[in-house]
Amino acid sequence: MKFPARQVPTVWPATTRSAREILNELDQHPRPAGEDTHEVRRRGARSLLLWLEGFPGQSWQQRWCATSAHSLGGRWVEQAHVGVAGHGMAIQPRFLKIGLLWLVCADVLRPNLEWLSTIVRSRSWWPAMATYRDPEGIAQLQAVVDCQGVDDKRRSTAFHQIASIMAAKGGKLTDITVGDCLELREVESRIRADQGSSRGYFYTLLQQLKFFPADGPPTLRMLTKHAGQVSPERLVDRYALECGPVRDLIVEYLTERQPMLDYNSLQQLSRSLALNFWKNIETHHPGVDSLRLPADVIAAWKSRLQFKTIRERQPDGSVREVAAPRANGIDILTYVRGFYLDIAQWAMEDPVRWGRWAAPCPITSAETSNKKRNARRKARMDQRTRERLPTIASLAQIAYRQWGDAQARLKALRSAAPGETFTVLGETFVKAVGSPGRTVGSDLAYDADGRGRQLVLAENRAFWAWASVEVLRHTGIRIEEMLEINHQSITQYVTPDSGERIPLLHIAPSKTDQERLLVIDFELADVLATIVSRVCGDAGAIPLLATYDAHEKIWNPPMPILFQWRSAGHNRPLNQDMIRRSLDQLLLTAGFTDASGQPLQFQPHDFRRIFATEAILNGMPPHIVQMILGHKLIDTTMGYTTIYPQEVINGHRAFIARRRAQRPSEEYRTPTDEEWEEFLGHFERRKMAIGVCGRAYGTNCQHEHACLKCPLLRVDPADRPRLEEIRDNVIARLAEAEREGWRGEVEKQRIYLAAAEDKLAQLDERARRATAIHLGMPSFPDIAGRTVTLPTTRPGAPS
Repeated sequence: MKFPARQVPTVWPATTRSAREILNELDQHPRPAGEDTHEVRRRGARSLLLWLEGFPGQSWQQRWCATSAHSLGGRWVEQAHVGVAGHGMAIQPRFLKIGLLWLVCADVLRPNLEWLSTIVRSRSWWPAMATYRDPEGIAQLQAVVDCQGVDDKRRSTAFHQIASIMAAKGGKLTDITVGDCLELREVESRIRADQGSSRGYFYTLLQQLKFFPADGPPTLRMLTKHAGQVSPERLVDRYALECGPVRDLIVEYLTERQPMLDYNSLQQLSRSLALNFWKNIETHHPGVDSLRLPADVIAAWKSRLQFKTIRERQPDGSVREVAAPRANGIDILTYVRGFYLDIAQWAMEDPVRWGRWAAPCPITSAETSNKKRNARRKARMDQRTRERLPTIASLAQIAYRQWGDAQARLKALRSAAPGETFTVLGETFVKAVGSPGRTVGSDLAYDADGRGRQLVLAENRAFWAWASVEVLRHTGIRIEEMLEINHQSITQYVTPDSGERIPLLHIAPSKTDQERLLVIDFELADVLATIVSRVCGDAGAIPLLATYDAHEKIWNPPMPILFQWRSAGHNRPLNQDMIRRSLDQLLLTAGFTDASGQPLQFQPHDFRRIFATEAILNGMPPHIVQMILGHKLIDTTMGYTTIYPQEVINGHRAFIARRRAQRPSEEYRTPTDEEWEEFLGHFERRKMAIGVCGRAYGTNCQHEHACLKCPLLRVDPADRPRLEEIRDNVIARLAEAEREGWRGEVEKQRIYLAAAEDKLAQLDERARRATAIHLGMPSFPDIAGRTVTLPTTRPGAPS
């Protein structure tokens, strides 16, 4: 462990002194006034030492551990009181508690953290530590807290936690380590129900005093809530696989793939192979120890993979397990297929290492096809964009108005006295009355229904909802990229010719490891300036904060990030959950609905698709949109773009206009009588001996009027006897040419014969279609909107 806690020994100089030396040292300390007098402390300490002498051990700490005080909790006083009474001493139980406090302050005894966190509720422990253990260090700590203006509850909680660490581990304030703080929070998480943000403030105080090493985490959340990356072994061992060789194979495979994957992808791969694949097979088919699985085992696994088990809470409070369709089934099949194919390929390169595991892949390429799923997802995303794009401007206005209302409520709250009733925006509130020295009352107000309203928190959420909507809709960046924007991301570009300054927003590499620069327009510049002004506050500088990368499971170095707020006495970076909750609250106020009448929901990624759609609809080239969004492939960008029917119609009309503009203007003049008669005469000349010629007007015959061979000749069924007579004549002429040895004539007649047979076959096919049973399928004449009949003469011409 990088930050281990200090181990408490059983022997150290202070705990091996005699009872007389310990009491003499007590006499040298300042003598307090009040009920907790020096005599009370001395009698309590002397009685405890007398009781501990009856237990085995070479030090007072060993004798204390030999008692059952740690297991008795708060009832230890009863056992000690009985033991003292056995020595003929009469003493009040509270004297024993006071005596224990002094022995701990004198570093004679060190109770464990769990015992201290369970039974110690007295406020006198911290003043006693400040008086006897480390007066200088605690005075320095008091000065830091006074400068921050922290309320009494958070102050007392932090001081009590620090006093508990000093009591359990010994030493002064400067001796406290990161591991000690972690151990205390781990103990509190087990025995305490209230795990509010104020219980981590003590670590922030110690961190600000520079007591910890340079590589110490800025907050405890870096080590408690976010554990960071773990090895492939630990990723696989989370699922407790029974087959050791297969477990080792999966670990080795993940280790081989790890350099080519980000940590989030490595987690998904380990979950798919270890849990969704092999653990599932082990559960339903015990004893399997080879990748060469029977067909029935694979078939059963694929069937189970289509569904997942979820737990649903019923109206009566019970929980029921139900089967729901699995959305990522194809992804799991893809991971398993890649697992088999990789091992087969590696077995050819390194047969000693991978050869014994090579097996035929039980998953075909067709089973991993995403074509249908991608089409359905594209349709869903397009529908989301069509429903949300018309509301984006209204949503921004509502967000700004909601923030303004929250500011008005907060301003009225701070102007009111505790317990005073005030009215703002048509709502009546009563400002809460906090206890002396506490500021929580100044943030809380009760509405007309008696509900408590945290107006400071409401104003914070309203502001960040507005800021998130504006930044996302003007940039199209991902939510993780937005939360990583820092003060250094705002830069500018000076054009070399005119010297114009163009503001730019630098987006750090995230999902695709591609950094990019976005132009900041006037609206976005105003939003960013408002954020910077808010975060700087009275300090005049943006605080440096370490942010957590949820994909790579690592902490970034401290940076002046813009999306941060002050909570629990120190600044914290905003997370994705808070942004989503703020958007949900904003949409609840807006009251937008979708096509089915249900409340409209926005996800941060919806703004990215809306940005791409608006940019392309407004004429921005797709490859420029690709660079702005940071996509590697332009197909991904086009997948984000929603095509509207109106866009298709307008595009088609524009194409027709461009095509007409490119044609000669002579084509659009009014034809003369001679040209019209020539046009109509063309259709009269299309009548042939055995059918009709389909040659277009204005084109020459490419077959030199060899109509029988021409594919444009459409034979009339009434002329079939004439066509059969032509075929028989061709057969006779072919026989004559073969008999006389005319090779050229033979080839010519064979071509004519094939053409005649083809025309007869076409007539047969048309006759078959005419006699076929009609199934109700509409033909083109049935669905045509209208039929145009050309007049024999041009309108307006004399008949």
